[in-house]
Amino acid sequence: MTLPRDYGGQSCALSRSMEIVGERWTLLIVRDAFQGVRRFGEFAAHLSVPRAVLTDRLATLTGAGVLERRPGAGRREVYGLTAKGIALWPAVRALSAWGERFHPAEGGARRVYVHAADGAPVDEDGRCTACGGHVPVADLVVVPGPGPRPPAPAPIP
Repeated sequence: MTLPRDYGGQSCALSRSMEIVGERWTLLIVRDAFQGVRRFGEFAAHLSVPRAVLTDRLATLTGAGVLERRPGAGRREVYGLTAKGIALWPAVRALSAWGERFHPAEGGARRVYVHAADGAPVDEDGRCTACGGHVPVADLVVVPGPGPRPPAPAPIP
């Protein structure tokens, strides 16, 4: 039995937010969008998510105004975060930091965020460890961390 997407009887802001980003794979799609993933096939390869599920989640995110479809190179469209999607950065960062703190991967984080201005790591509060300033998402660079490498992606049919 499939669970409904809405939280009937709940009227708080968190339940309304969860209706958009609370399904399995959705926040991982948003995370990947922050890390530069743009094409359907790239999302599918990075996440190893069934294509039908990915199609559904991308439709939900575009319908909610979190992602938008844009013209890409050639005839293919790409997905990009909207201002509404970029506003999710503090939640994505906080959940990632929580996971690193309480459920770390053996060997460390797979990805590390650094401040583009000085190349220093950004801490779990979103501050540059060198200059101490709060780093907005537009000034972040994602670099490989010391942790385990992801498995090789399956070929896209």
